Amino acid sequence: MSKKLSLVLLLSSALIFSLTSCSKPSNQAVELKQYPLDTLDGLLSPNAVEVDKTTTADGKGSFKIVAAEPVTVELYDVGDIDVENATLTYQAKVKTEGVEGQVYLEMWCYFPGKGQFFSRGLQFPLSGTTDWTILETNFYLKKGENPNNIRLNVVINGKGTLWVDDIRLLQGPLKK
Repeated sequence: MSKKLSLVLLLSSALIFSLTSCSKPSNQAVELKQYPLDTLDGLLSPNAVEVDKTTTADGKGSFKIVAAEPVTVELYDVGDIDVENATLTYQAKVKTEGVEGQVYLEMWCYFPGKGQFFSRGLQFPLSGTTDWTILETNFYLKKGENPNNIRLNVVINGKGTLWVDDIRLLQGPLKK
């Protein structure tokens, strides 16, 4: 076999290996929406938050919320994303300071003719003073369950200061 043919075969094999090894597995989460939180554009409760350009997880800015009492801050309506038979994951980076009580994420899914249902991330709520932590909550959609809107909230069940940054809505396979 000639050196040129050997080189062509070697390069072809390397190319095929790199193309097949770079493809995403079908069970990996896909990002549906991402909110960097460096502007109040599209925010449902602009009077409840302020943009903080100095305390930020991604270097662009975050939302600072100071709660004197328990409050649910409505952040975003995602709208109709046409998804079913999947796991929705609402994820955000959160930092707290002096929180008395708990901080967690809340996701509401609205279904035409059926009503609204929620998911709360109560498994690992934050309290006290913490550094940036990824919080999340999941909503499991069976086949035929397709919400026409999804609302993303953060709940402060107490008082204190928190920062929210880098919100993401992910779609993964339905967990069995």
